[in-house]
Amino acid sequence: MVTVNFKNSLGKQFAFLFLILIVLQFSCRSKEQNPKQPNIILILIDDLGYGDLGCYGNKLNNTPHIDRLSEEGLLLTDFHSNGPMCTPTRASLLTGMYQNRLGEMFEGPLSGKTQYDKGMPLEITTIAELLKSRGYATGMFGKWHLGYKLPFLPVNQGFDEFRGLGAGDGDHHSHIDRWGREDWWHNGSLDMENGYSVDLITQHSKEFITKNKDNPFFLYMAHLAIHFPWQGPNDPPHRQKGTSYEDDKWGIIPDRENVHPHVKAMVEAVDQSVGELIAMLKDLHLEENTLVIFTSDNGGYIHYNHEFKNISSNGVLRGQKAEVYEGGHRVPFIAWWPGKIPAGTKSDQTAITMDLYPTFAELANIQPTGNQPLDGTSLTGLLFEDKRLPERTLFWKMDNEIAVRQGPWKLVKLGDHPAELYNLDQDISEANDLSKNEVLIVEQLFSTYSDWEMEMQEGASKWK
Repeated sequence: MVTVNFKNSLGKQFAFLFLILIVLQFSCRSKEQNPKQPNIILILIDDLGYGDLGCYGNKLNNTPHIDRLSEEGLLLTDFHSNGPMCTPTRASLLTGMYQNRLGEMFEGPLSGKTQYDKGMPLEITTIAELLKSRGYATGMFGKWHLGYKLPFLPVNQGFDEFRGLGAGDGDHHSHIDRWGREDWWHNGSLDMENGYSVDLITQHSKEFITKNKDNPFFLYMAHLAIHFPWQGPNDPPHRQKGTSYEDDKWGIIPDRENVHPHVKAMVEAVDQSVGELIAMLKDLHLEENTLVIFTSDNGGYIHYNHEFKNISSNGVLRGQKAEVYEGGHRVPFIAWWPGKIPAGTKSDQTAITMDLYPTFAELANIQPTGNQPLDGTSLTGLLFEDKRLPERTLFWKMDNEIAVRQGPWKLVKLGDHPAELYNLDQDISEANDLSKNEVLIVEQLFSTYSDWEMEMQEGASKWK
């Protein structure tokens, strides 16, 4: 006859249950201390002006999805691109440093005619490479403009997947570049897909999100819109393979005095794309663990050579794309992350594209260890707690045009023309030149600029 010791058996059961409770409690605490790494989505629009969106005062373009993004997140009124043209901003975005450290080639747009075999140095540690080292899936869809072909395409700069164009501009329908070359890539091979650029970029971005929804991902969504050729979804294709469009790069524009209807259609196509993306994040229940940044690579064109007119809008700002006045580099910026970024907030703090690199690195809990200096400042305190950013001086240089920003003061020097000085707190339109009244400030900013330029030149020698 077998005798069961019930007291001993119950004791063991209680001990086992107690052990399970301890394990569960430790597991919960561990998850609290080590939260899931956030997904990061960067939406970069091409040539979008400061005044092109409803949330920045535009009354003509219908942008309900982007406007809602700003209503549910943070809008910055004093955000700047690192350059007033494409390539410079994209280089600084991916490296976290002034593009000027890479040399004069990266101060303006990378040419598909004279620099077709050039590209961003492969020794650079990009933000994609940094995030990939932390286990992130990385995808880039759209316009690259940091190298036209291998080895300088995104797949060699930290991106697991790339679909889009290497050039600075391409036909939005036929995907032929300015020099008549086919330019729509899948990783390292040409893959000429049919479809409008905005739609293709959106489609591949959504597929990337779906494929990586269970793991942290970094999605760089770089729309070609609203860059010329100015083509809305319903405008006809313009370019054909084998034909040069250097002198005819604009698209089919029946009324050159009024380009805006084509640009309006492009802006609204981008808005629809944003709406689809946010809807997908919500459907997949990813919105509470995903930061979305929406911005532009430079300001918009208002006119071109006074031949094409009424193109984009920079609101009350002076100047346009390719200029160092505010209209060339003060751009829209919206950050969205439900539950993390307070809804409907607005800030006038000054920030710049290269700040995104350290921001994303901090969110992923990575200490940048690349072989390049870090010029940007993390925006996490601003995004989540409205903390003040440290005071700093910012610089813009393209060809023989420079600008220096320190607090409200902005110095502008265009070639051989006299220096100009503006107080942006009082004169955002840069209409009242104070250089003759504030000589000491002009001298101080010039001195600061000279030191910065010397540092950039020394840095550039490293990458030659």
